[in-house]
Amino acid sequence: QVQLVESGGGLVQPGGSLRLSCAASGITFRIFSMAWYRQAPGKERELVAQITSSDLIIYVDSVKGRFTISRNNAKATVYLQMDSLKPEDTAVYYCKAGSVYWGRGTQVTVSA
Repeated sequence: QVQLVESGGGLVQPGGSLRLSCAASGITFRIFSMAWYRQAPGKERELVAQITSSDLIIYVDSVKGRFTISRNNAKATVYLQMDSLKPEDTAVYYCKAGSVYWGRGTQVTVSA
């Protein structure tokens, strides 16, 4: 059974940082592209960052220079380091493995 479990969300002030983690099980993690998506209230879910099995990385323009995606294949975990957070980053953040598997999400709220 495939499981993706996100953690690390919370409430942070503008300009602050958070590090999200997504622990995977039930898949051969090293061969999967991993991605972070987010969905804000009333908006569609959007891709935030993706890292392939060969460590090719893409970011949505709005987070370039502020967010960093990385992976640890030995721990079957993907991370999203989020710095210089803005209120518009507020959303539920989801982990995705390949094109099929989703986590349940973790809430990130950026507010003073």
